[in-house]
Amino acid sequence: MAGKIIVTDHVKKRLKDVRQSGILISDLIHAAGRIPGRVPVAARFRGFVAATGRVFDIVIKDVAIGRLVITVIGK
Repeated sequence: MAGKIIVTDHVKKRLKDVRQSGILISDLIHAAGRIPGRVPVAARFRGFVAATGRVFDIVIKDVAIGRLVITVIGK
């Protein structure tokens, strides 16, 4: 994926929740960058692992200026 990864304020707020504890913004950026191709509509990608070992899903969408991380769901 060429372009930048954009993490929304909603995601930053969710990272403070207990369910998402142990997941860092850098984990999200790494996960979003690993998804190949173009994502024209919001889609959920499952089974990423944070550096702390926490499993999480992300919802992303490609926009004109980069890849938008819409939300994160901790497992």
